Amino acid sequence: MRKLLIGLLLIAAACTTRTTTVTPAPTSAGTTGPRAALDAFLSAIRAKDLQALGAVWGDKNGAIRDTKRISREEVEQRELVLMCYFSHDSFKVLSDAPAVGGERVMAVTLTRGTISRTTNFYLASGGDRWYVRSADMEPVRDLCKKQ
Repeated sequence: MRKLLIGLLLIAAACTTRTTTVTPAPTSAGTTGPRAALDAFLSAIRAKDLQALGAVWGDKNGAIRDTKRISREEVEQRELVLMCYFSHDSFKVLSDAPAVGGERVMAVTLTRGTISRTTNFYLASGGDRWYVRSADMEPVRDLCKKQ
C-alpha cells in the first residue's frame, strides 16, 4: 500500500503543469511606446551597449544611427558622452506628459551611488516606434564625475 501511495504521488507530481510568464526587458525591437523607449534607452546606458543605445536614440526620422545625418564615429562619441552623463544604478519615472509636436516629456530621477538627480527626457514618435530624442544634461552633470 505504501509503495502504491508513493507511486501515485510521483505520478501526480509528474502530471502537474506550471505556467511561468516571463516579461523580457525592453529592447530596441520592442520600443512601441514612449515608456518602453525610455526603459530601453536607460538599460542601454546602464549596460554600456552602444548598439542598443543607437537603436533607441533618435527622432521622428528614426534611429540616429540609421539616418546618416552624422558619421558613425560621431554617433559613437556622442553615445559615450550620453553614457557618462546618464550613468545610473537605478531610475524612477516621476511624470509623463504631452509635449510640443506630439512628443512626450518624462521627468526621471537617476540615482548613482548616493547621488540622485532629476532631469527631463524628450521622446519622439518615429512611425510605429518611439525614440529618446534628447534629455537635459545640466541637472545630471555630476553623475559623470568619478565617485
